[in-house]
Amino acid sequence: MAAHRSTLGRITAVTAIAALVGAAVPGTASAAPPTPKSPVAVGYLGAVSSIDADATAIGTKILREGGNAVDAAVATAAALGVTDPFSAGFGGGGFFVYYDARTGKVHTLDGRETAPSSANENLFVENGKAIPFAEAVTSGLGVGVPGTPATWQEALRKWGTKSLAKAIKPAEDLARNGFTVDQTFTTQISNNAARFSAFPSTRSLYLPGGAPPAVGTTFKNPDLAGTYAQLAAKGTDVLYRGPIGTDVVNTVRKPPVDPASTLKVRPGDLTAADLAKYRVVERKPTKTRYRGLDVYGMPAPSSGGLTVGEALNILENTKLSKLEKADYLHYFLESTRLAFADRNRWIGDPAFVDVPAKELISQKFADSRACLIDPAKAGVSPVAPADPRNPVPCAAGTNSAPTPYEGENTTHLTVADKWGNVVAYTLTIEQEGGSGIVVPGRGFLLNNELTDFSFTPVTPGVPDPNLPGPAKRPRSSMAPTIVLDHGKPLLAVGSPGGASIITTVLQILTGRLDRGLGLVDAIAEPRASQRNSAAAQVEQAFLDQTEVLAALKAKGQGFSTAPAEIGAATGVERLRDGRWLAAAEPTRRGGGSAAVVLPWPPR
Repeated sequence: MAAHRSTLGRITAVTAIAALVGAAVPGTASAAPPTPKSPVAVGYLGAVSSIDADATAIGTKILREGGNAVDAAVATAAALGVTDPFSAGFGGGGFFVYYDARTGKVHTLDGRETAPSSANENLFVENGKAIPFAEAVTSGLGVGVPGTPATWQEALRKWGTKSLAKAIKPAEDLARNGFTVDQTFTTQISNNAARFSAFPSTRSLYLPGGAPPAVGTTFKNPDLAGTYAQLAAKGTDVLYRGPIGTDVVNTVRKPPVDPASTLKVRPGDLTAADLAKYRVVERKPTKTRYRGLDVYGMPAPSSGGLTVGEALNILENTKLSKLEKADYLHYFLESTRLAFADRNRWIGDPAFVDVPAKELISQKFADSRACLIDPAKAGVSPVAPADPRNPVPCAAGTNSAPTPYEGENTTHLTVADKWGNVVAYTLTIEQEGGSGIVVPGRGFLLNNELTDFSFTPVTPGVPDPNLPGPAKRPRSSMAPTIVLDHGKPLLAVGSPGGASIITTVLQILTGRLDRGLGLVDAIAEPRASQRNSAAAQVEQAFLDQTEVLAALKAKGQGFSTAPAEIGAATGVERLRDGRWLAAAEPTRRGGGSAAVVLPWPPR
């Protein structure tokens, strides 16, 4: 990981992202150069930040043409389904958080996938044992009803100014005309080549000639363009009650596996009736008061808003701004150690379990947990949860539970417009490459979202709120977050990363609000993720902080390296002079792309 570096001091050189690249012939020297990326942009009339330059350019163009933040968010998300298809897309789901400048209210949409109506708590159990996780991932068994198209339609219906057809048209054109392949795109295919090659529909799209598309060539997805065209023409019924849905059901129930493949690919039990019953749910956002600011997030079945909120409340009475860096990080790590213990015990789909949401983010409960933090000594994981309905100060609790694995390859985008509306939207197909199965003739990968359920109870004898059930939504860690200052937007942020999303968002918030870092620098900081485990997962750059690391180890903190990097955050912030700052990753996942409608100062 590249060393942390200051970025805000150089924002005067930032300009708006260039127009969308033109088409070129795949695999030839005539491929268009990639759209340029910048991790920061400052200016007026709106801002967009995502992991991809083409998607950001599309969102910015929508704003420039008079669309609002919701229109631009849908357009950006649809484009990410083209250029970042191994993280999110038509076949997945997500959580949409929206600040309405006219009313001053924050709204959320739950577009999480749902299990088939036939699912029960033994969905992933055979012969009394949980099936291997990898076999659940690459299967029809792990596929939930996609919620992303319905989320786009509902967000536009409630708060947008453009039709679904107009919002997704740029992404349709991008899929048809193509974009320039970068190293991340090629690497993600290489990472999944073994399982992608097991499905002819996936292999022909992403492994033409038996290898990933070369960096610098143009990649086209005419089948996805056709899917978007049908969605534009007929609306979401083409999925939930129409021909695309029929193809999804057939693919899930009879995965199109190459007969020569040695992979064990189980079928799922998704039906047309399951698709027809799907609904996006508008939910009341979580709200946490922190340092005089209002922090809004996504409620259950996401654990993001509640767990970030609890951790912030635990930290509320500690002056993080006054601490040495090692001491600050110690409190940060301990706050999530405790919050994850409570998350694992209490949070699931509120339609199936009684989630004590109000109590989990009460200051009274947080204070009862905060007093367990020893400033000189790390806790011993797994820490046991406490009962938020009956908080006992400094009570250690019983029946500790580890944090199950969640797929890390999600994507997040943030958008603001000239009227002051803001969107924080996290969407996913779960694993990198989802289920690995492209729906034949449709050009999109199916999710493996149901693997976010607990396969068996995490703690034997203790109720698990996240076991599978009929039409149940698996627990998520997605944490799209909007922070208001006296009712006006200050910043919005979010990240991919599975369960590490929560710790990433918390680290960015505390870095920005407590430690005085600019938003870009808070995003760039070396990351650590303590999720109630013996060792926190950290990036190599975190380990390179020699003196800080020694001080943390002296307190008993343990560390294990992440596979490469943790998260790929994006954010926007309203500056005091009224300009928008858009921020993205300087290096993670090849760097993100931030843009504004009117850069200021101008080039």
